Amino acid sequence: MSDQTSGPPNPPKPPPDQAPEPPAEPPKRPGGPSAEEPPQYTLYRARKHPLSRLAGGADLDALKRRLSRAKGEEPEPTPGARKRITPGRVLKWVALAVAGWLLLSFVLFMVSAQVQEGVSADSEKALSTGGTLLSGSTILVLGSDARAGESIDESQAGPSRADTIMLVHAALGSVRKLSIPRDTEVQIPGHGTNKINAAYALGGPALTIETIENFLGNDLEINHLVEVSFENFPELIDSLGGITVKNKSRICSPPFDNFWKGLNFRRGEIELNGRRALGYARVRKNPCAPAEDDRARAARQQEVLRAMGAQVKSPSTFFRLPWVSWKAPQALRTDLKGPGLLALFADMATGNSADTAVLEAGCCVNGSNLFVSDGAKRDAVDKLVNGD
Repeated sequence: MSDQTSGPPNPPKPPPDQAPEPPAEPPKRPGGPSAEEPPQYTLYRARKHPLSRLAGGADLDALKRRLSRAKGEEPEPTPGARKRITPGRVLKWVALAVAGWLLLSFVLFMVSAQVQEGVSADSEKALSTGGTLLSGSTILVLGSDARAGESIDESQAGPSRADTIMLVHAALGSVRKLSIPRDTEVQIPGHGTNKINAAYALGGPALTIETIENFLGNDLEINHLVEVSFENFPELIDSLGGITVKNKSRICSPPFDNFWKGLNFRRGEIELNGRRALGYARVRKNPCAPAEDDRARAARQQEVLRAMGAQVKSPSTFFRLPWVSWKAPQALRTDLKGPGLLALFADMATGNSADTAVLEAGCCVNGSNLFVSDGAKRDAVDKLVNGD
């Protein structure tokens, strides 16, 4: 017997001329790829809103970029790479910064206006209702020589008198002004004949409102009251960066109020900071122009108001806007709330003109008192309210 190793028999080898059969393919899924291949998905990109085409054809531009990348004409964007700085993107960020700056200024103005002290209950009661700062409203602006602040001598005795008496008729895009000289002779209800500025000393803003309406007549109604604080006024001017006034005559004022040690202003355009602007508006005597009286001072006060409106519109004020917005309400006491006061400032900025109007008065009765005829009153009221 021959020796044989136990184990399974070797499989028969195929003939040399016969190739091995390929392995059988795995079964296919009905209607799809093989079981071992990953499933194939078709990706669809949602289209942008149809209105986006109006903003420059964003969908079409994106399609062009995809076709360019498919042809190898444009490289694929690198993940995490910074976007290119384009003029459109720069304008977008500038617009956002401007909007934020304006919003901050608006909030500061409203907060400052809200915390300021308003006018007295008697003053509010004396005001007439009706009229808006859009359709037309008449505002009485008063500045008194109250014994407060650095520009006033606190040792002076007696009640304060109205140092500034100005009517402002404000409407959207239109502002007209009328100053009443403080030496004008009037009938003060309950107190007889006196200078008009004495009404403030005798009965405050409420009596002043009644006196002016009775004096001018012709159905004039005062709708709002603004009292200017001489103490805070310089800070408002400084927050604007100063003002530029057009001075009509040289001024060389002697000392007054035990604070002003003498003021000198050349003729022509002059730049004023807050302190000098207040002095310019309050100069009482001018030896360099002896013929001047209180009408010249009233015209200077209107010039200061015009200069403030012009400065508000200057580009430099935009960068100071939050400071201006905070300081402006602090220089005033008024019945106007935040929105109304903001509307008044907007009217002053957009419709303020360089024209000055001072009530035409003749000199003199009862010493130095100025006299105003009925015809002058009628013409002044008509021009103030109707612009005729």
